[in-house]
Amino acid sequence: MIRQLPARVWLLALIQALAMSAGATVVLAGGIVGAQLAPYPSLATLPVAMMIVGTACGVLPVTQLMRRFGRKKGFTGSAVVAAAAAMAAGLATYIGNFGLFLAAIFMLGLCIAGFQQIRFAAIEAVPFDLAPRAMSTVLLGGLVAAVLGPELVTLGQAMFSQAYVGSFLLVSAASLLCALLFQLTAEQPLEQVSNAEPARGRWQIIRQPYFIIAVSTSVIGFALMSFIMTATPVHMHVHQSFSLEQTKWVIQSHIIAMYLPSFFSAWLINRLGIKGVIFCGLSIYIATMLIGFYGAEWASYWVALVLLGLGWNLLFLAGTVLLGKSHSPNEKFAAQGMHDFMVFSAQAFAALGAGAILALTGWSMLMIISAALIGLHTLILLSQSLRLRRNSV
Repeated sequence: MIRQLPARVWLLALIQALAMSAGATVVLAGGIVGAQLAPYPSLATLPVAMMIVGTACGVLPVTQLMRRFGRKKGFTGSAVVAAAAAMAAGLATYIGNFGLFLAAIFMLGLCIAGFQQIRFAAIEAVPFDLAPRAMSTVLLGGLVAAVLGPELVTLGQAMFSQAYVGSFLLVSAASLLCALLFQLTAEQPLEQVSNAEPARGRWQIIRQPYFIIAVSTSVIGFALMSFIMTATPVHMHVHQSFSLEQTKWVIQSHIIAMYLPSFFSAWLINRLGIKGVIFCGLSIYIATMLIGFYGAEWASYWVALVLLGLGWNLLFLAGTVLLGKSHSPNEKFAAQGMHDFMVFSAQAFAALGAGAILALTGWSMLMIISAALIGLHTLILLSQSLRLRRNSV
């Protein structure tokens, strides 16, 4: 008999769909508004980069606040600040202030760091054997957000005389709705954590094989996804002269592929185990590099980016679930904070560096660099697996 997930997990999945639509909105509208407001064309994509940097900067402060005040207050605070930041972005768009727009998007990125903790809250709401199903269910919210975010952009585009002001006001309304929905979630009493066994230091947690495997798997999954995804529109549309419609369809298919496997990835992790899912994810990434290196047709880019999304889902799921084996209950905020800080910092560097590497070395070398990073990650997996075997003897 299949055990049912508690209602709290489904509520968190709904909140995830609404909350993460902010990121999807910025990905679509941020560059367009940036092109309108930036003093130089080269700064048009800076708002999207600022969102990613804000997420990386917000991880550790957000986890510490949740550790002190609890997840419910942390999530609610993130949602309220996100609503204010989205309103500021709308105001900046209306008055044409690029600096204010960047600051608002950076603040929105800080709040997205808080929303990223929703998956941990879902895992903590169930026994460990149900953790893959809980996280997969929450990740399905990302699939909804991938559709909802662009819809908010479209609906809000013509609300005011200045385009896209209404889009950010709709994001603000969605964030306030999240704040209300968070009030329906149950808070884990902080005393449960304080009565647990003494917490270890950060260095002791970081040195563990399980932590190293979990973080390196999530990092390689997120960094390579961001690295290739960021470079693809520029390479296809600017360098290879594919139409904007062709390029858009490749990116949309990629985003859908990132979250669609959540329907079966929990079943896969229960069937193959975490190591098997990591192997599948890395194999899919290798296929992505081979197709990207040798293919030059539109179909090659489409297949490569769809595979990139599938691989990301498996690697991110496996890394997050495995992280639970590396810490005790009262160490969760420290471990989760360090995990997400490393993951989103790597994503920020990858997104910021993708354009420069593409311009300096070309698409083929970008694929070779990506394959080399997979090779490095494989060496890390082998070395840490040997440590686990020695420790178990």
